[in-house]
Amino acid sequence: MSDSPVDADEVQHVADLARVDLDDSDADEFAAQFADILDYFEALDEVPEVDSDPELVNVMRADEVEEGLSQDEALRNAPETEDGFFKGPSVS
Repeated sequence: MSDSPVDADEVQHVADLARVDLDDSDADEFAAQFADILDYFEALDEVPEVDSDPELVNVMRADEVEEGLSQDEALRNAPETEDGFFKGPSVS
């Protein structure tokens, strides 16, 4: 077993909370993948900080209010609606 902060038991616990069935080999595989991801984050901690460039400017356009869809238009292609709302599957 590695010294990863995430082990197969924790993966299985989160899977149980999410009501996802995982067998032991899947939990082991996900734990190893989480360990790899956390290693990448640790590598990012080693990247030196740089001063910001005052000449950089925001290249994103400004938000503009535009006319949206009416309720009927938004619901037109919905497979199911109820009382003017989207109807989705029941969640237990």
